[in-house]
Amino acid sequence: MNTTLTTVLSGLMRRYSERVPDVQRVFDTMMNEGIITSPNDIENDHIAFRTMGVPNLGLASFEKIFMHYGYEKRDRYDFAGKKLTAYWYSPPISQENLPRIFASELRVHDLSPEVQHIIRKYTDTVTSDPVDSLDLNDADAVDAFLHRPLWQTPTVADYQTLLAESEYAAWVIYNRYYLNHFTVSVHNLKPGYNTIDEFVAFLEHRGFRLNSSGGVIKVSPDGGLRQASTVAQMIDAEFSGGETLRIAGSYVEFAERRVLPEFARISANQLGRQHRREGFEAGNADKIFESTFITQTGK
Repeated sequence: MNTTLTTVLSGLMRRYSERVPDVQRVFDTMMNEGIITSPNDIENDHIAFRTMGVPNLGLASFEKIFMHYGYEKRDRYDFAGKKLTAYWYSPPISQENLPRIFASELRVHDLSPEVQHIIRKYTDTVTSDPVDSLDLNDADAVDAFLHRPLWQTPTVADYQTLLAESEYAAWVIYNRYYLNHFTVSVHNLKPGYNTIDEFVAFLEHRGFRLNSSGGVIKVSPDGGLRQASTVAQMIDAEFSGGETLRIAGSYVEFAERRVLPEFARISANQLGRQHRREGFEAGNADKIFESTFITQTGK
């Protein structure tokens, strides 16, 4: 089971890195600066997925994959303006160094009738939960599933209609379960780079474009979770009928989880995940979502 999970996560990261040039660019820049000696030195704080809240799909289907491997469902988050629901999932206790998972779904029933019709035109072709017929102990099968189309490639016209009402809907209708982002655990880096403020300054100095929605650094009310992200990479997407369009792909996130007050006296080399701020923050996540939005990609 553990080997299967590791293989699935490796497959996700491999394809994501191939599709998002900023991933390798972040790695190379960190290595050139001497922050890390290889990408394996980076702790992946969490990975994120986006889904459609429709029958046979959405979180109810998607979460079965990682819960099968021992992930546990945690807190719920609501995003009223974006019409989204999300949960985070903690890794198996025996593999607590693995990334957390943050998965969201679009509340399709809250959208306009026209947009609902377009989404259902594609997703209604999925007539049963595809995860139920998947051998979750077959890592290659799961890897292939997470990267294969679940419905027909949309037309440019349908994509643009969705984009006008819900940029999240447009992203999912084309990108499906592609990894939305992975996250560098900044607090585990060497001194001088192990706070989000220092790391963001480093990234900006190196020319990375960062999401400025709500400020470049998004801070939870308790100050314990501090996050930033690149702006999504634009990709040349081929739509139904052979039409092409440049659209938002995926991006890279950076997170600093500060030590909880009750553990302030623990020496740095003794600190583990259990000593730091856990979970997520809706206010931060709401702005991180916009890394794929035109207000950021069009800057």
